[in-house]
Amino acid sequence: MELTGAQILLESLVREGVDVMFGYPGGAVIDIYHHLPQYPLTHILTRHEQGAIHAADGYARAKGKVGVCLVTSGPGATNTVTGIATAYMDSIPVVIFTGQVPTPLIGNDAFQEVDIVGISRPCTKHNYLVKDIKEMAATIKEAFYLARSGRPGPVLVDLPKDILASKTTYHYPETVHMRSYNPTYEPNKKQVRRVVDLIRKAKKPLIYAGGGVIASNAHDDLQWLATTCQIPVTATLMGLGCIPGEDPLFLGMLGMHGTYTANHAVSEADLILAVGARFDDRVTGKVTTFAKKATLVHIDIDPTSIQKNVAVHVPVVSGCREFLSALRSEIEPCLKGDDCLPPHKEWLEQIHEWATTKPLHYESKPGVIKPQAVVESIYKITRGEAIITTEVGQNQMWAAQFYKFKYPRTFISSGGLGTMGYGFPAAIGAQMAFPDKLVIDIAGDGSIQMNIQEMATAVCYGLPVKIVILNNGYLGMVRQWQELFYQENYCSTCLDVAPDFVKLAEAYGATGFQITDPDAVESTLREAFALKSTVIVDVSVDPMENVSPMVPAGKSLTDMILV
Repeated sequence: MELTGAQILLESLVREGVDVMFGYPGGAVIDIYHHLPQYPLTHILTRHEQGAIHAADGYARAKGKVGVCLVTSGPGATNTVTGIATAYMDSIPVVIFTGQVPTPLIGNDAFQEVDIVGISRPCTKHNYLVKDIKEMAATIKEAFYLARSGRPGPVLVDLPKDILASKTTYHYPETVHMRSYNPTYEPNKKQVRRVVDLIRKAKKPLIYAGGGVIASNAHDDLQWLATTCQIPVTATLMGLGCIPGEDPLFLGMLGMHGTYTANHAVSEADLILAVGARFDDRVTGKVTTFAKKATLVHIDIDPTSIQKNVAVHVPVVSGCREFLSALRSEIEPCLKGDDCLPPHKEWLEQIHEWATTKPLHYESKPGVIKPQAVVESIYKITRGEAIITTEVGQNQMWAAQFYKFKYPRTFISSGGLGTMGYGFPAAIGAQMAFPDKLVIDIAGDGSIQMNIQEMATAVCYGLPVKIVILNNGYLGMVRQWQELFYQENYCSTCLDVAPDFVKLAEAYGATGFQITDPDAVESTLREAFALKSTVIVDVSVDPMENVSPMVPAGKSLTDMILV
């Protein structure tokens, strides 16, 4: 079968199981769009390329499949770079196809030419420039394999216009063989037994779970380990949902805006099992004081992540699911005999005391809407069954703190890069992945304006995404830092001019609500969530409310500023 390059791409996408892709057309990829209607692929036309890559990313996080993004050359390609870096930092499997000028013109400053392979090299897992039509099918096969295997990540394939137009015999490889790329999934058995021995001897063990648990679908085994061995669990932002938020063993998020309980537990633990988590600076605080009393076990499929930021006593290169499954196989026989694991009674009592004396807290004021209360109302109404996306800033932290995530893949947020403007297009991707689920973007009035044009996309495709804006009139997180550390010098963080979000929603053909009365929060949210259409709910919240607890940058986790 002889196909053009454009047809090879579309045929290959179908064979990879792709059913939806997000994109924006242009001259360099017009051949692909010419053939697109002939294939069983749903294309979502976003209103900006950044919206397309974030939507593909949100689809991948919610669905657990590779997200696909298609854009044209030059500015179309460069507009995706923030989204590519967002996916890279959070290890999200996305394949990005970019158009390129014809191969004879590459390097000649042709119209809309840009070296997207060079630009994206530091923020992709791998990237390709296809120079020969005969390599195209194998390249696409490799791109999907790389994106979803090992430590997942974004892979970019740059497609010159003449390659898309030329023809060759089509053969799609069944398998991929890459000599230099062989991820280690299965753990070393001796190391597994060593970890079991450490658990047996530990008096204050703690599980520190990250996004790798969710990416590898290891949440069931993680919860079994925690419950069976009575080991408390704390999670990174990316790990929320790996264990139900209301499970008594869950301590909440740790780090800069983590709970008092989680941060003190990390500091007092004598054994920490870090599963699929990075030790980034927002988690560790002052590295030299992080978990000084603990033996650190770090399980990660990416060996370059281990020992990167903190010294680890037991490095384990393995898939999270494979490691936890092997650990379970080692522990289960112990439960049947006299060799039972200790219950850690005193440790759990200490944790219970921290949790009851220093819970997450905020002070109510008569007539004032507290943003934390809005998030609590969203949780109450949805009973934890919604998919929550967030923008970045205070809205993100309040969502992480006060919404009790019951399931994996229900909290979708930009963790590593902290990309404002991410949440709404990501919600569009999540809604495409699960059309019948309630998808809510918890936003700030600053961040929602960064990709508000995607309202047209949501309305166009009838996507009932709900946007709840915690409107405080500020770039809130920066304002909070200015208040606490820069003598209240609120330079360029007050959003003096803002749109009427109700009218803006109506202008796009959506529905808008505004809430200014605390007594109207729950009833209005219920009304908004019941609609089968795109909705903006603009909530006027306390403009000076801060996120707490807070660990100042460079301080130890126990140096928290409380309410």
